[in-house]
Amino acid sequence: MNSIEFYFEDIEPISFQEDFLKNQIENLVINEKYQLGELTIVYCSDEFLLEMNKQYLDHDYYTDIITFDYVEKNVISGDLFISIDRVNENAENYGISQLKELYRVVLHGVLHLVGYKDKTEEEQVEMTKMEEFYLAKIDFKELKV
Repeated sequence: MNSIEFYFEDIEPISFQEDFLKNQIENLVINEKYQLGELTIVYCSDEFLLEMNKQYLDHDYYTDIITFDYVEKNVISGDLFISIDRVNENAENYGISQLKELYRVVLHGVLHLVGYKDKTEEEQVEMTKMEEFYLAKIDFKELKV
């Protein structure tokens, strides 16, 4: 079974073009030669994600995303927890729309699931390159939220 589900934890729902984002995720997965399994994306607050970061990763700092990888062979499954507070702050800092930053963070999480890492500087450069590659395929001016 393949599915992409979106949830909101401790925040008000936001508008983000759900079906369009699902298509972008599916295209990335196919392009990277994987199959889609079950993917859950949970939008939450800084505080919620900080507690998860402490509990599951033993990290005591804010982050924009935590990815739990349940990939088996070439079937992508996982849980992405995304702080909307971080997304909004990043968007302001980068001078881009909140929607574009949200999509970047989601794609970043999916790129982790297909094998991209970002621990070293070299890996970070490759991750950023791939984020930009997939973001370039999206016409954000055409998206209405």
